[in-house]
Amino acid sequence: MNAPLQSTRNPVDLAKLEKLAEVAVKIGLQLQKGQDLVMTAPIAALPLVRLITKHAYMAGAGLVTTFYGDEEATLARYAHAPDESFDRASDWLYDGMAKAFAAGAARLAIAGDNPMLLSSQDPQKVARANRANSIAYKPALEKISNFDINWNIVSYPNPSWAKQVFPDDPEAIAIEKLANAIFAASRVDVDDPVAAWQEHNGNLRRRSSWLNGERFAALHFTGPDTDLTAGLADGHEWHGGASTAKNGITCNPNIPTEEVFTTPHALRVEGFVSSTKPLSHQGTLIDNIRVRFDGGRIVDAKASRGEEVLKKILDTDEGARRLGEVALVPHSSPISASGILFYNTLFDENASCHIALGQCYSKCFLDGANLSQEQIRAQGGNSSLIHIDWMIGSGEVDIDGVHADGRRVPVMRMGEWA
Repeated sequence: MNAPLQSTRNPVDLAKLEKLAEVAVKIGLQLQKGQDLVMTAPIAALPLVRLITKHAYMAGAGLVTTFYGDEEATLARYAHAPDESFDRASDWLYDGMAKAFAAGAARLAIAGDNPMLLSSQDPQKVARANRANSIAYKPALEKISNFDINWNIVSYPNPSWAKQVFPDDPEAIAIEKLANAIFAASRVDVDDPVAAWQEHNGNLRRRSSWLNGERFAALHFTGPDTDLTAGLADGHEWHGGASTAKNGITCNPNIPTEEVFTTPHALRVEGFVSSTKPLSHQGTLIDNIRVRFDGGRIVDAKASRGEEVLKKILDTDEGARRLGEVALVPHSSPISASGILFYNTLFDENASCHIALGQCYSKCFLDGANLSQEQIRAQGGNSSLIHIDWMIGSGEVDIDGVHADGRRVPVMRMGEWA
């Protein structure tokens, strides 16, 4: 008797994957003719890498260079590397990336690693490796966080990630479900994704324009285990969706995106706030975060899971205990409405209002492209080796905008725009 034939159906819809690649190049990057592209990706994302590379060259890219990460190789380091390895990082590689960005290259990252990859590893080693990597990456990160270049992040349904999100399903079904969720959130499951993104960008631009017109001095968040006043930086500017980089190219850095965001004042954050979703950070899950701010600085931090890693993050440098971003997302956003916990910040932050520890974005200041780092600091912008978003919004959180004279304006009620 012949053995039954195994199904060879690809769980990832290749037509939609092609649309995602096209959107990444045309909307995410708006890659220019002759422009080089530096891409990073998990090795499992090779099908998407190849499609993006094709569309990049079709758009006239000069040279596409991709660096791959591999989960098994990462785990091999933790299993077999000498202790001193965890205080090192490939600074030569990041110096090269920074050089490429300074010469005009664009940046694209494909996310999709197993969010729990390092959850069973020594948290001290994880923290040391993260710190070394943050220090080495800073020259390249500054080109991104200062918005010198056009850059973009998209995602691929890596099997190990899919099984974390849908643990009760067979691997092929989990991959298919995650792929479809990525496609829906990335707006590529429609006939004309480019037009859909243009409409979405217009909606986010209108929200940003209203907030910029109000010129709030602070935002006040209230909800379960939350009473937080986040002062906003002097001369802050709200952004959302497509933005123009210092090189003059308008791009969508995050696909998907549902947020409008700006820079808080590093010295003017007071009160306490709790996370509403877990934070997956470089292979460690940090859950039920609760922090208290005094004078803009986190002075107390707790978590029900991953607390040791959280505290190591906060000790990265002085700026790690201060905020570099505050972002508003309605609770009814498509990603929130999906009911899926992605264990991936790119998605989960777009289901919820959030704040970010660490480095601010210089573009979130009026005339930010022409401000020096000293001027940004003087206006309240934070500086750090890290930039880590975590979620604080839900259907139970209210937000008021507070003017300099104390006048209050409802911004969100029960997680929705007021």
